[in-house]
Amino acid sequence: MATLDTIAFKIIKEQELVIGPLAWSEAQKVQGIHIDPAKSTVTIDNNDPKNVIDMLVDRYERLFGRASHEVCKEAAAPFLTGMSAGEIPLSLVT
Repeated sequence: MATLDTIAFKIIKEQELVIGPLAWSEAQKVQGIHIDPAKSTVTIDNNDPKNVIDMLVDRYERLFGRASHEVCKEAAAPFLTGMSAGEIPLSLVT
């Protein structure tokens, strides 16, 4: 699983702790995210994966507020340490 796929999965899982199964249905509405519930996997289209992460974070923030954005940033934080500044989606920059 690519790093941004892992980040997307972790963001969704952390949102699920806050808002329940709605986190998965909202993530499925983001263009470029593909969820396989049977395997519990998330993949992101390779066209612009950073933008897909930004759209996912934005979707949660628009629906559930700024605290939801912070949940996304905290979920992604452990994975960002090995990435260059140019690889990190803008929504996750602290």
